[in-house]
Amino acid sequence: MSLRALLVLALLVGGVAVTAGTASAAAVYYVAPNGSDSAAGTASAPWKSIAKAQSVAAAGDTVYLRGGTYTYTRATSACASRTARVDAITLNKSGTSGNPIRYWAYPGEKPVFDFSGMTDDCRIKGFDVTGSYLHLKGLEVRGVPQNNDLNAESWGLWISGSNNTFEQIDTHHHMGTGLFINGGGGNLVVNSDSHHNYDLHSSDSPGENADGFGSHYAPAGRAANVFRGCRAWWNADDGFDLISTYAPVTIEYSWAWRNGYVPGTTTAAGNGNGYKVGGFGGDYDAGAVKHTVRFSVAFLNRAAGFYANHHPVANDYFNNTGYANGTDFNMLGVDSSGAAVGRGNLRNNVAYAGTLTANMTGTTATNNSWNLGITLSNSQFQSVSTTGWDTARSSDGSLPALPHLRPTTTSALIDRGVDVGLTYRGQAPDLGAFEIS
Repeated sequence: MSLRALLVLALLVGGVAVTAGTASAAAVYYVAPNGSDSAAGTASAPWKSIAKAQSVAAAGDTVYLRGGTYTYTRATSACASRTARVDAITLNKSGTSGNPIRYWAYPGEKPVFDFSGMTDDCRIKGFDVTGSYLHLKGLEVRGVPQNNDLNAESWGLWISGSNNTFEQIDTHHHMGTGLFINGGGGNLVVNSDSHHNYDLHSSDSPGENADGFGSHYAPAGRAANVFRGCRAWWNADDGFDLISTYAPVTIEYSWAWRNGYVPGTTTAAGNGNGYKVGGFGGDYDAGAVKHTVRFSVAFLNRAAGFYANHHPVANDYFNNTGYANGTDFNMLGVDSSGAAVGRGNLRNNVAYAGTLTANMTGTTATNNSWNLGITLSNSQFQSVSTTGWDTARSSDGSLPALPHLRPTTTSALIDRGVDVGLTYRGQAPDLGAFEIS
């Protein structure tokens, strides 16, 4: 009897339940570094490649990727030119709403996709996700190189599909952006990390194009892309970059630090913002949409923690904490005449240390720490440590519980916010990224 006939509503593999969308459309397959694509794709006879798994998997199915290193040395096609784009893994087969195709790490194991040995002499994508309704979980993606100096960057994961979920992804040490959404909408990136990305050979100068996370070029009318519970650090350019997109983006419960440097050093590299929230290259664009950043932290970024980046409309910045950035909140926007003006709706934010704010004229900013006459000091926080933020996540992939930049129970930040329609405890929202009372 086939796997598809045997498996019904719930699959229990390795102690983890996988719920299928329908009783007849769920199968489980396995891939392992020591597998064979001529095998059966079972737990005892796994396939070797994710490409083989994709050729068989259908909507609602789960592909378990066993632990170990999957090494890639060449792309799926030859470089048509030295500026062409190629990819090592193509995921172009879609699931359906409620029945995604799942590519999950086997419980308790870490599949590592290592692209550092790729020799293709053009722009490289590690994962090229053009399909929709896919769910990738628990994967480590590392080392996509630049093999010439004619291009801007390569990419760890490139996503042009929609309604995908990327969960517990650790993407790092690429010569370009770790996870790059290009044109897709309705994607969720959750509990994922992107770090130590540095585009050493970029044609427009080293360090200018290696962001942690990017969301760009989605046309108007696409559903919002969401980053939730994500961390971006030691990226040569920005932590999160939302330039040139006509679909909204929400970033929430996320952390960004030490961006804008050659990773692991104090040598300046790219732009150096924690959150670059929109913009169209400095120009006014009537098609601009509002983005949202909330419950997020930025510290020790070389430029701004939270940066409007010449965005034409006012984004929402609610309950964020900026600490010791070049500027904690820089709301530089642009009006329809092309003139610089402040743009942003700021509520319940904390700015502490460094230059607190810039380009605020034109914004609507109330109930923030700098509006309320609060004198901040280290004693207002349980800790102001800038180390340990990259510690291991909780077992469910959520951010680690740290005392850093959380108010004490007697802090002047408690209950000083205003209701913006988000959940809070106590008489009023606390200021900053962490609700304590």
